[in-house]
Amino acid sequence: MVWKDYFPVWDQLTPMHQEKLAMSVRRRTVSKGTVIHSSIDCTGLLLVERGQLRACILSDEGREITIYRLLDQDICLLSASCMIQNIQFEIMITAERDTSLWIIPADSYRKVMKESAPLANYTNEIMAARFSDVMWLMEQIMWKSFDKRLAGFLLEERALEETDVLKITHEAIANHLGTAREVVTRMLRYFQSEGMVKLSRGVVKIVDSHRLEQL
Repeated sequence: MVWKDYFPVWDQLTPMHQEKLAMSVRRRTVSKGTVIHSSIDCTGLLLVERGQLRACILSDEGREITIYRLLDQDICLLSASCMIQNIQFEIMITAERDTSLWIIPADSYRKVMKESAPLANYTNEIMAARFSDVMWLMEQIMWKSFDKRLAGFLLEERALEETDVLKITHEAIANHLGTAREVVTRMLRYFQSEGMVKLSRGVVKIVDSHRLEQL
């Protein structure tokens, strides 16, 4: 898959607009742990070829919460939120795995978007989808108990890593879920006492995925 295939409206763009985007796009490979975007910098549009990125927001106290993950063939627009008038996001995007991606600088993309209705409409669709992700997250935080959120997170990690043995610390889980490490530790110990997981240093082993799914 090449970068222009990420845009279903590509054939609706004029040759001039296609050339402008083609001239500006650049490919980048990043190692696990690399911070690709932080604060309200306008990095540009991120097109994930292969890998896994994490988008999170930080509180004034330094607490984190994951708002979504980006996997193969995903697009991240919030790293270029300055393209949308009156909207800015303080967001950090890091690589959770070694990742290859394309970046379209915000200025270049914005110029084409202003002149191309098909691209502007598609961009609005992407932004609406991301807002839906964020609203879903807010609903989880406000209305769902922490045991259910933690069970869902462990099952999500199991699917992403394709293993029942999750090499992840309690601190990392807390950062994903926007809570304190002590809260995660207490709930994991409860899960262990109920036979759903087994804990060891830096590892959470899922023992009974069916019960987690019931939660």
